[in-house]
Amino acid sequence: MARIVVDPITRIEGHLRIEAEVKDGKIKNAYASCTMWRGVELILKGRDPRDAWAFTQRICGVCTTVHAFASIRAVEDALDIEIPPLAQALRNLMIATQYIHDHTMHFYHLHALDWVNVPNALRADPKETARIAQSISRWPNASPGYFAELKKKLQKFVESGQLGIFANAYWDHPAYKLPPEVDLLAVAHYLEALDWQRHIIRIHTFLGGKNPHPNFLVGGVPVSVNLSSPSVINAEVLSVIKSHIDQAVAFVREVYIPDLLAIASFYKDWAQWGGGVGNFLAYGELPAGQTSDVDSLFLPRGAILNRDLSTVHDVDPKDPEQVQEAVAHSWYRYSRGDETLLHPFEGETEPEYTGPEPPYDHLNVDSKYSWLKAPRWRGHAMEVGPLARMLVAYAKGHPSVKEKVDFALRKLGVPVTALFSTLGRTAARGIETWVMADYITELYDHIIGLIRSGNTSTFNNAKWDPSTWPREARGFGPMEAPRGALGHWVTIRDGKIAHYQVVVPSTWNGGPRDAKGQPGPYEAALAGTPIHDPKKPLEILRTVHSFDPCMACAAHVYDPEGREIVRVRVQ
Repeated sequence: MARIVVDPITRIEGHLRIEAEVKDGKIKNAYASCTMWRGVELILKGRDPRDAWAFTQRICGVCTTVHAFASIRAVEDALDIEIPPLAQALRNLMIATQYIHDHTMHFYHLHALDWVNVPNALRADPKETARIAQSISRWPNASPGYFAELKKKLQKFVESGQLGIFANAYWDHPAYKLPPEVDLLAVAHYLEALDWQRHIIRIHTFLGGKNPHPNFLVGGVPVSVNLSSPSVINAEVLSVIKSHIDQAVAFVREVYIPDLLAIASFYKDWAQWGGGVGNFLAYGELPAGQTSDVDSLFLPRGAILNRDLSTVHDVDPKDPEQVQEAVAHSWYRYSRGDETLLHPFEGETEPEYTGPEPPYDHLNVDSKYSWLKAPRWRGHAMEVGPLARMLVAYAKGHPSVKEKVDFALRKLGVPVTALFSTLGRTAARGIETWVMADYITELYDHIIGLIRSGNTSTFNNAKWDPSTWPREARGFGPMEAPRGALGHWVTIRDGKIAHYQVVVPSTWNGGPRDAKGQPGPYEAALAGTPIHDPKKPLEILRTVHSFDPCMACAAHVYDPEGREIVRVRVQ
């Protein structure tokens, strides 16, 4: 069998290597390897748990809120701290903003070029592009003159020979199917999204002081609300936030969703490939009440096994028999043996690199081959992310999700089983963004209602003094990051962090095989995918990018003794 090696996978956050064995024009087996070590948990030992969020937030510069939220929720769970209703609503506003921002940017800037052929847009008729744009949306930038001017700029850019982010792509690959006019439309919106994203993220600067890495606070949010005060969140600030929400929502409804459906209509064959493990896990997100109140979550918690939408299994991440991590094929060692499965409360982060000296031709897939552990839920490899959340919500009859999923399926003329695919995973991300656009509008009205009713408390300091804490406490912090189920597990002893473990979405999705030989979701999703040209593995990029990998969340280099952990060779 021929073996394809893609290293690094580009247009993701971090370092990922994919090796695929190809036989008779299809991928028979695939192996995913994260090529850098994560040791961030080790630096938290002995620190004040109220400060943990500031360290864990630096795990990633893209998901700049999610690790902070998971961390403060873990500490609040351990110490039984209740959150004021307004503080919870403002947190939800930051989370919903992150979803809309992250998903939209992923679609246009990390995933679109797998489907959109930029040079082909130079063959487009701007008048026809305008006609198509006006037929699918009311977005104002849709005149023939607008697209003609864009085509001139794109032509100049290509003729310069400096293609930048459009260089080194497989533009001659026959898997690109869009007409030139749709390619031009997508390129236009690719560029517009660059400008759009700098506006929506300003909501985080109002509520957290800055972005990336806003400020957070165990017990609430680090802002005060007074409609008439010039120095806190007041009526003027809320009005500006509303304008950013309106702008974001308009782009989602009039640009992202029409583009998604238009492009997907040319790639319905991709509903056959990329299905993966067929098991889906969601912790749930956006609590209306306290974080621990699972029944109040806007996006529900649950697990689906074997693509069976008739049954959603209950999930308890604190249960030692449910969430566990394996290291049989990971460059770690467990004190109880590498065949052991450990719950994060008992988790160990002891690196043991046994691979070849970089650079190497192939992974030793019969042994250890990744810096990611292999998380399992009740022994099953699970996919997490927008598809998992939408499937769990759809199966539970979530009104907004069901309405929008059914609309997309009707529009594309595909059955619900099409969701279990690369196409479905990409569509689910857009559908979730649409759901969030509706949610954030209603949430803003809820926030205004709380403030007008005098409910303006944003911080609960009842347990701020460590002398009031129990000698030992354990807590779990769930967070549905844009990329999927994220969990932080903390043990606090004598007022300090005694143990800390993080299981991130890209560990769930990108982890290697376990001791039973079960592949991780990336690996399973690639199996069976046809490969037109092993030297131009566009098909691998399409499916891997559909997960939106964030290996930076999953892997970090840290050594307090300054020892060499990885060597980079420049050739």
